[in-house]
Amino acid sequence: MDLSIPSSFSGTSSSSLLHLPKLTVFPVIRNFNLNSTKLYFQSLVWRQNRHDVRAQTSNAAVDADGFLLEDVPHLTDFLPDLPSYPNPVQLSQAYAVVRQTFVASEDVVAEKIVVQKDSPRGVHFRRAGPREKVYFTPEEVRACVVTCGGLCPGINTVIREIVCGLSYMYNVDDILGIQGGYRGFYAENTLRLNPKVVNDIHKRGGTILRTSRGGHDTNKIVDSIQDRGINHVYIIGGDGTQRGAALIYKEIEKRGLRIAVAGIPKTIDNDIAVIDKSFGFDTAVEEAQRAINAAHVEVESVENGVGIVKLMGRYSGFIAMFATLASRDVDCCLVPESPFYLEGPGGLFEYIEQRLKENGHLVIVIAEGAGQDYVAQGTHGADERDASGNKLLLDVGLWLSQNIKIQHT
Repeated sequence: MDLSIPSSFSGTSSSSLLHLPKLTVFPVIRNFNLNSTKLYFQSLVWRQNRHDVRAQTSNAAVDADGFLLEDVPHLTDFLPDLPSYPNPVQLSQAYAVVRQTFVASEDVVAEKIVVQKDSPRGVHFRRAGPREKVYFTPEEVRACVVTCGGLCPGINTVIREIVCGLSYMYNVDDILGIQGGYRGFYAENTLRLNPKVVNDIHKRGGTILRTSRGGHDTNKIVDSIQDRGINHVYIIGGDGTQRGAALIYKEIEKRGLRIAVAGIPKTIDNDIAVIDKSFGFDTAVEEAQRAINAAHVEVESVENGVGIVKLMGRYSGFIAMFATLASRDVDCCLVPESPFYLEGPGGLFEYIEQRLKENGHLVIVIAEGAGQDYVAQGTHGADERDASGNKLLLDVGLWLSQNIKIQHT
């Protein structure tokens, strides 16, 4: 496994962590018995509140029952007199037999499933799905699809489903692929998309539209959209990409243009609020299991073998947790949501020593955002979250080398 440590941490000693507040370690307990083992459970904050991707609008209001709707913007918010048309989906043979084809405009989804009897109704979000009325006719639609940011398993599948859905379900024939991310709107050529072009792209990795980071110039992008006559914009990307999509919509609203913008979240970390699972997450968990299995095979073959597998997860440890539960070869899983401490009774170092004495080997899975309490002051943003996992690896490695004769992988 990759245990490379940035040079900026080379002079850090684990002894500097002695004065941190005592937190809780959550080791993986294998073969436990509920009748004989006293377990302590702590609910995890699956997605840190400061990173929630919510559509905060001025329309949000709390009624007498404590019902709060955090709505998403709509074209009719600034174009109230838009004509509507029957949804072409109801004419499709595949959907005509469905008893409830459409989602009602009043349908919402509660943020919290479990509530108390007398508690406020809480936050709700608008339910996604086809509506009975639409605001574009098929023949007037010119749609475009763009992919931005890093790669993720399943991007081509999403492109394919957008194109096939528009074509087969909504009879849209004019679909463009914007090449090269946001800057592709004003610096790259476009690709004509139809079901034949995207027929087998789901079998390939990457994105057929290519991608890039940055390049977001709101005015240039909206100018290009307007000049090309595009009125449907589908943007596939992570949190930064979706912030860019929000800026594009704001500029469209400012200009009073009849253009719909749809953001499709892309992250294999599954760290997006509101949705249950983002595309690419299952593939990431599957690949993570391969790394865990390789580490387990190696550590079992040597005396005091220690395998450390660092996985993606800046904000949320979903990949680390699900891969751990699926593999069952992990002794300790460290994720950003669960704070822990290293030294002293009940700390990570004591647990490592105990497991090595019991089994003679150990596998630890670390999400890259775990141990953020140990990051040096003054580090911020993505660098902070990347650094926390590396800092944790350094401290664990230093302690192992100083206290236990190990074979590490």
